[in-house]
Amino acid sequence: MAPSAMSRGSDHNWTKSLSEAQPVPYWLDDPGRPRPEPALTGAETCDLLVVGGGYSGLWTALVAKERDPRRDVVLLEGREVGWAASGRNGGFCAASLTHGLPNGLTRWPDEIHRLEELGARNLDEIEKAVARHGIDCDFERTGEIDVATETYQAWELRDWYEEMQREGLAEGVEFLDADAVRAQVNSPTFQAGLWDKRGVAMLNPAKLAWGLKRACARLGVRVYEHTPALTLKPYGAGMAVRTPYGRVRARKVALGTNVFPSLVKRVRHYTVPVYDYALMTEPLTDDQLAAVGWRGRQGLGDSANQFHYFRLTADNRILWGGYDAVYPYGGRVRAEYDDRPETYAKLAGHFFTCFPQLEGVRFTHAWGGAIDTCSRFSAFFGTAHQGKVAYAAGYTGLGVGATRFGAEVMLDLLAGERTERTELEMVRKKPLPFPPEPFAWTGIALTKWSLARADAHGGRRNLWLRTMDRLGLGFDS
Repeated sequence: MAPSAMSRGSDHNWTKSLSEAQPVPYWLDDPGRPRPEPALTGAETCDLLVVGGGYSGLWTALVAKERDPRRDVVLLEGREVGWAASGRNGGFCAASLTHGLPNGLTRWPDEIHRLEELGARNLDEIEKAVARHGIDCDFERTGEIDVATETYQAWELRDWYEEMQREGLAEGVEFLDADAVRAQVNSPTFQAGLWDKRGVAMLNPAKLAWGLKRACARLGVRVYEHTPALTLKPYGAGMAVRTPYGRVRARKVALGTNVFPSLVKRVRHYTVPVYDYALMTEPLTDDQLAAVGWRGRQGLGDSANQFHYFRLTADNRILWGGYDAVYPYGGRVRAEYDDRPETYAKLAGHFFTCFPQLEGVRFTHAWGGAIDTCSRFSAFFGTAHQGKVAYAAGYTGLGVGATRFGAEVMLDLLAGERTERTELEMVRKKPLPFPPEPFAWTGIALTKWSLARADAHGGRRNLWLRTMDRLGLGFDS
């Protein structure tokens, strides 16, 4: 939604609506949250060590055991499984491996059909794994609608749909005019929509992480929580990782640390942390839900550069997030950045502009978290220490689904196998790294200012953004 539309939000709505909001992630505020596993003490050995207990690490451990049940696998998590991005996101599980089709078509036009096919297959495999392991995570294959809230965005959506048709990439996608999109979800701001009917599922992100942890444990993965990996060094024919109270020796290591500083130092310059924020409403009444419609329960996102994402939960709350993407100077990940009242106020005002019929609804939770952002918006991969260590990072906010694909890539790389995944240009090549400070902060600040200006001026991109486009650089969350 563009800033011009947002200026119509009323202060009265948001100040009252936020008065009881708890500054904690809704998904993690769950009485069914599992107890953490004990920390590692002493020495461990294994075939495969996985570092990181978010989706990236969990999928890697699970798929490793499914590929070879005899493989001895250990997983280390510095705090608790799912506590960071994996338990704080919007719960949009997308098939796209490329942070959306437009980004993929621009960067890898010769591979885009294969990337789309692999992404669709990956989402199907996630759905099968959820069923196979009995993971209760409110998985719903609802699809997602990209909505236009300005006239120029509606024209852009129609043009993009026609391009998708020409490229043979429009299967399962439907263009919706203003009446059609409002018949799906009733907002006076919606002017058009593009509905991807099969390519996105909604789920409870924390429950997915906890369910993957249980599935790993049932298959014999040894999970240690409150066990940060401190150092990574060669040890004989394998690798050794030191922890506060112990050590793990492993033949191979997979790093799923994403936004946190990589144990392979040269990887650190490829990502920056970008803080994203979200609100959660109280459950809607039947009358409130009827006023909005939303019978298809699709995920939604708007078409502005500074965009919002929003969806219904299993108990008919609305999650409303996005818009501000905050990069802290120096790129440090700190707990103090997780809470940002000025952004909550802005988001609440935007919410009531989108859904004025919901005036009086209150927010129960408001939170933030860091996203591992890279300059091409989609994950990159690699190995270190003569192929004994693999890593994947840079999912840029679309990691709920793509991390499973990343797990497969890491395992292929560690096995030294040439597969249809490892042959992809997207896998073989890396994005451009971010420059050191103060250049990173200055460039990101200028990009954010330019994106906001484009939203306010009919989508017109200034010289800075056009130059960034030509260089294949970007900034997103």
